[in-house]
Amino acid sequence: MGLAAFDVVVVGAGMAGLTAARGLLERGLSVCVVEARERVGGRILSERRGDVVVEMGAEFVHGRPPELWALIEEAGLETYELDGAQVEADGEGGWRDESGEEDDRFAVLEELEGFAGPDCGFIEYADRIGVTGDERAGIVSFVEGFNAADARVASVMALGAQQAAEGAIEGDRMWHVQGGYARVPEYLAGRVTELGGVLRLGFAVDEVRWERGRAAVLGRGEEIRAERAVVTVPVGVLQAGTIRFVPEPQDRLELAGKLRMGQVCRFTMVFRERFWAERAPAMSFLFSFEETPSVWWTPYPDETAMLTGWVGGPRSDALAGLSAEVLGAKGCEVLGRAFGMDVRELLVSCAMHDWRGDAWTLGAYSYIAAGELDTPRRMAEPVEETLYFAGEHTDVTGHWGTVHAAMRSGLRVVEQIIAG
Repeated sequence: MGLAAFDVVVVGAGMAGLTAARGLLERGLSVCVVEARERVGGRILSERRGDVVVEMGAEFVHGRPPELWALIEEAGLETYELDGAQVEADGEGGWRDESGEEDDRFAVLEELEGFAGPDCGFIEYADRIGVTGDERAGIVSFVEGFNAADARVASVMALGAQQAAEGAIEGDRMWHVQGGYARVPEYLAGRVTELGGVLRLGFAVDEVRWERGRAAVLGRGEEIRAERAVVTVPVGVLQAGTIRFVPEPQDRLELAGKLRMGQVCRFTMVFRERFWAERAPAMSFLFSFEETPSVWWTPYPDETAMLTGWVGGPRSDALAGLSAEVLGAKGCEVLGRAFGMDVRELLVSCAMHDWRGDAWTLGAYSYIAAGELDTPRRMAEPVEETLYFAGEHTDVTGHWGTVHAAMRSGLRVVEQIIAG
């Protein structure tokens, strides 16, 4: 492979890769980050539509994870906490404000905290404890929607670990980054280059070659050599075999195959006015469980006339491949039934990004299948102190599928390399 040009080459400029690169540079190592896209941020994608910033991917800061908040504060970014009313629509123009009600729909999940097994899929668990009727439909819808998961497959032990992890960081609270979430990875990329790191955008990696103490990434007819390689691409890309490994780290790729890449469809509709304000001026979330999408949210207390529709898990398959125009039309139908009015003339635009069809993602975010709770930890172990895997799917703290999970995996890689 020849002489190494860098101490470390990092594949992927999402939050895991940028966090790892910055940490390694601060420890005095030389780093090159390669990214297939012409931008940084991975599954964080903020786009300006006129005067409005629309989040196309990751949107919320979930809870108070210290590493993410430290970065936001360092960057001098402003945030605001989501607030407001949670409303349920019956599909016939009838509404119920659930904000002040004691919500016991999540009791089944809360009781999973500390669950010791035996592990099984969530549907099997619900059957085992006798959850039926509306309670069953509601909790299955939540598990699939929030986790982008198939409830038949999703690990009960992982859901329990997730409950505990969220409780430790006030995970039921959510914030927006003013001006767009993309400002976070953009700031981090700036720090990487300020520290002397090399950032190569538009560099799609075809192959990773490695042997103990040496690695090289190949793409665009170029080869970048280093002593170690950190691979941070999403698990869906690993499973697709988009990147060849020579030789194959067979056990790690087998572990990647045991993880699950969740699927979602999300789209954001911008309107001429907040047509819901007369009925629910402080509406934050709208639930319409008989519809698809069944979950909507506004940016309240920001009063931008915007609604985001969300479908996670198997139900999202029905919307796969649809254009923003078609999704906007469907959204108008669903919202029209919920509000008992025609909203089509009020629609300004509809925006979406097809993460399922995006070759550099192939899905939304990961979840853990029954029996595989230990797989992320094993995936996170170094390969001969030369090849390292990071990304939210390798998180070992119960926060899979989040920005702070990606950051934590990057920080973990830094410590592994320094210790190695």
